[in-house]
Amino acid sequence: MKLATVDYSGRSRVCVVADDHVVLVGTAGHDDLRVMYEAGERGRADLAAACQGHGERISRRGVRFLRPVLDPGAVICVGLNYRSHLTELGRGLPSAPTLFSKLPHALCDPDADVPLPPSVTQLDYEGEFVVVISRTARHVAAADAWDFVGGVSLMNDVSARDYQRRTSQWFAGKTWEASTPWGPVVATRDELTEATLEVTVNGERRQSGSFDDLLFDVPQLVADISQIVALRPGDLIATGTPDGVGMAAKPERYLGDGDVVVVRSAAIGELRNVVRATGGNRR
Repeated sequence: MKLATVDYSGRSRVCVVADDHVVLVGTAGHDDLRVMYEAGERGRADLAAACQGHGERISRRGVRFLRPVLDPGAVICVGLNYRSHLTELGRGLPSAPTLFSKLPHALCDPDADVPLPPSVTQLDYEGEFVVVISRTARHVAAADAWDFVGGVSLMNDVSARDYQRRTSQWFAGKTWEASTPWGPVVATRDELTEATLEVTVNGERRQSGSFDDLLFDVPQLVADISQIVALRPGDLIATGTPDGVGMAAKPERYLGDGDVVVVRSAAIGELRNVVRATGGNRR
């Protein structure tokens, strides 16, 4: 099953996504996946009905896909979590997940332009799988973790490396306003028979990775983070990026005005975003 939040007639609605159409969830509707998950039994019943075709059916051409959770309570990111990425950076394997946070303000819709501010000279791409939490998870065992996951989506963890490198803390380079596209759909676990992703820049493949290369997998991440803080419906966990980032190239390769970055996965779809310079960075 694939779920999404779409703009339909000027209102955000949750839907079940098929090849050429979507089915709206609930007669009264749910504003986004977070609202549906928070509705508990009612939300699950509305979703089950939509999966059986009970709901307004609309052509995909009649909607615009939004980020699946419009305002998550938490965006927790995992760095250095692909063995291939650790190798390209010349780093050893960490003994625990490398965690940092991103403000919800940093997120944008799956088709949004990525801003390149005048002060940023090293804008980089990072294709990632992102986990969407569907039930409150606190002190969860890894064996039970998937029960708290609504599904998996895509994210481009756009990073301003020059700001990221200013100090030992990564926050400044990771949370630029409206810079991080994600979506377009959330695929439930049964859809993830081939959990691979790739990233291209102007048609050139730069990254390729899969769940098999994760140092800490989804159940381990949910279990670890839930010991630290309660994960709530709509919270996001970005699971890390594989090798091939611009920072690790020799020479380094960063994004410029007009570059087209695509993050795609056969199981989920694709993010296609254009880098747009603002102010003094325009070509």
